[in-house]
Amino acid sequence: MGSSKLNEYNEQDLLIAKYAKALSHPARVAIINVLLKKQACVCGDIVDELPLAQSTVSQHLKELKEAGLIKGDIDGVSVCYCIDTEVWNQAGEVINQLFQLAHVIPNKCC
Repeated sequence: MGSSKLNEYNEQDLLIAKYAKALSHPARVAIINVLLKKQACVCGDIVDELPLAQSTVSQHLKELKEAGLIKGDIDGVSVCYCIDTEVWNQAGEVINQLFQLAHVIPNKCC
């Protein structure tokens, strides 16, 4: 979709799409799971937890960071990552609002 059409969608729809895109790859979901389980900043251990090359993990971390779901701070020669709790909670709220709509719509499908 051309970027000129994006202004035709409301902010919540754009946020849902951004978060869904960031979570649309199993490697990124696995990275999120690692960070959620650790409940702390993780420095370099993410690659050890996944069956992926460092460069691949770095690319997925970049996608998650661009969506705002994670934060990364430089610590010496490595980067430490953690969940951005404010954005994570916002993502949960807007996605949950979308799923809540299904509870109020009667099942009229075939």
